[in-house]
Amino acid sequence: GKRSGTGGAVEVLLLHRLEAGLWRAMVRPGRRLGPGAVFDVEGSSVEVVEDTGDGTRLIRLSDEGVIRRSGEAPLPPYIHTPLADQERYQTVYSSAEGSAAAPTAGLHFTPELLAALEHRGVRLSEVTLHVGVDTFRPVRSEDPGKHKLHSEYFYLDERAAQEISRAKRDGRRVICVGTTSVRLLEQAALLAEARGSDTVAASSGWADLFILPGHRFRLVDGLVTNFHLPRSTLLMLVSAFAGRGRAGDEGRRLILEAYGEAIEREYRFYSFGDCMIIL
Repeated sequence: GKRSGTGGAVEVLLLHRLEAGLWRAMVRPGRRLGPGAVFDVEGSSVEVVEDTGDGTRLIRLSDEGVIRRSGEAPLPPYIHTPLADQERYQTVYSSAEGSAAAPTAGLHFTPELLAALEHRGVRLSEVTLHVGVDTFRPVRSEDPGKHKLHSEYFYLDERAAQEISRAKRDGRRVICVGTTSVRLLEQAALLAEARGSDTVAASSGWADLFILPGHRFRLVDGLVTNFHLPRSTLLMLVSAFAGRGRAGDEGRRLILEAYGEAIEREYRFYSFGDCMIIL
């Protein structure tokens, strides 16, 4: 967009729709876009309503149709070439809109691979968690426990809840594709535990679980995941999962060892990179 009066360039990353026309977003240049600032995007007016104090703004769009007309799928900053086909940054099973980023471990799967897994007896269940920007923000505190991880909206339908509960009862493994799915299922398990039940139920709401080493995993038995950035909450979750049932800092040591081999063998990191499976 362009700022009213000055014509200065503005960039907006939409994060979450609060109500019709009102969005939580990140704006650039942030220091110049305080409450009351107005800018134009292809004839549609956008006003900064509130500075939330956490690096985001509440903004109001006069016309939400501008999102379709002018918006692009957000890509990580290390991808410098625009994608000719935006679907390349979507999983083949994506359906519900709302995520600020793709759950990139799922990018490895094709319809043919999913069909082959089902042919081998693997049962597939789909869950929804809208990835928020906090997932990718670096942890700046030396004590990760002081890092605030904002909540992300999730939805677990009845079919998936029953399938996952049945797998646990039958002694089958629940293997998550991506840290996103881990966070959702472990949140669902905590909700079940609060009800005094060992069976997850269909549910929706806001996942605020920050998984650090020492977390007791209740549902997840395996994890397919990409290689993550240093000082990220995702790397901490993976270290926690690798260390389940092990003493002390063993999970972190195992992950650093695996990452060392990945670097030596020149694996690709991040969104379009290689992946690992932890069982």
